[in-house]
Amino acid sequence: MQFLAVVNPAAGGGRCGKEYPAAIKRLEDAGLEIEVVTTSGPGEAVELVQKAWSQGQRRFLAVGGDGTGYELVNGMFPLALEDDGDPAQLGFLPLGTGNSFLRDFMKPGDKDGAGHALGALLEKRTRTVDVVRIEHDKGENFYINLFAIGFAADVNSRAARYKNWGEFGYIGSVIAETLGLAPNLYPIREDGGEWNRDPAAFIAICNSKFTGGTMMMAPDADTADGKVDVVHVGALGRIGLLRAFPKLFEGKHLSLDAVRGSQPSRVEFELEGPTNVMLDGEVLYVQPRVIEVLPGALQVYA
Repeated sequence: MQFLAVVNPAAGGGRCGKEYPAAIKRLEDAGLEIEVVTTSGPGEAVELVQKAWSQGQRRFLAVGGDGTGYELVNGMFPLALEDDGDPAQLGFLPLGTGNSFLRDFMKPGDKDGAGHALGALLEKRTRTVDVVRIEHDKGENFYINLFAIGFAADVNSRAARYKNWGEFGYIGSVIAETLGLAPNLYPIREDGGEWNRDPAAFIAICNSKFTGGTMMMAPDADTADGKVDVVHVGALGRIGLLRAFPKLFEGKHLSLDAVRGSQPSRVEFELEGPTNVMLDGEVLYVQPRVIEVLPGALQVYA
């Protein structure tokens, strides 16, 4: 059991840098062989994983938050699609601010994501999950949690500029974007069907249930069903959006008249140009073209 652990010491406001050595030691004491590398900036984890993959490494640990996991996935893919050998395997030591993906596999009420992740690694407990590919005007990316466009992506983009403010920066970004809320057209077509050109406050295309830690964006999502869950939030005004927001934490927003859910395996876009996009909490400014599911492309320890 040999892993490459890619550590983002800045994750969780620096908490990851303080806590990861003890977690790694516990895994090593249990017999896992782990090589540790640390990152110092965005995108570095992608390059480290690509290099390790070319040298035959197939097991990786994302030590940090959702962004660390996102970079490791984009280091493994698309290389893993071209490899007929051992499957790509990804474990987590969630020591960052947001750790949404693992929550799908935890028991209701369990808040110890790090403990759950350690248990999965120690027990060699793996699950086969889907990976989602997005093609856009600048190339392609891969994700395992969610894609968002519109209000949710705009909040994420604004909040990224105020990371040092922590939760206050995010709350301020929500308020600012709510004040300027204006539903837009994001034409999408699912599985080759009719185009949906209805105005939307935002659209989320999810592989797993949770985002932002505890927000149940896609309550019916299954990470291994070969489909994504599309949550299309229509032309809500400011008051309507504020009223709908608390329902997201319980997954009850799908009962609202303005919200529609569906489960395709392929989504096409017809946008006029680039826009803010959120992928697993990361910020991109691209023109999305196609989203498609890669069934069972990854094994995760969860």
